[in-house]
Amino acid sequence: MTYGLDRAWVPLSKDGRIKTRDLEIQPVLEREAVLFCLDNQQLRSVEMVERLVACRDAIHRAVEKGGPAAYAVRQDRVERTWP
Repeated sequence: MTYGLDRAWVPLSKDGRIKTRDLEIQPVLEREAVLFCLDNQQLRSVEMVERLVACRDAIHRAVEKGGPAAYAVRQDRVERTWP
């Protein structure tokens, strides 16, 4: 997480529980970053990509708002889930 955030990357996780793990969410807090989590860990790779493409504009808007924040990437939208 730290490696990517230090390079201004926006993190994407398949595990939404990441935001409840202090060690893993601390870099997001410290850097006031935005984290995205897919809302279904069972998606095939092509379905993950389709969701990200479909929600691209909403993802860009969420990044522009800044953080710290975490969003679930759903089939048709992104939804803020933390804090």
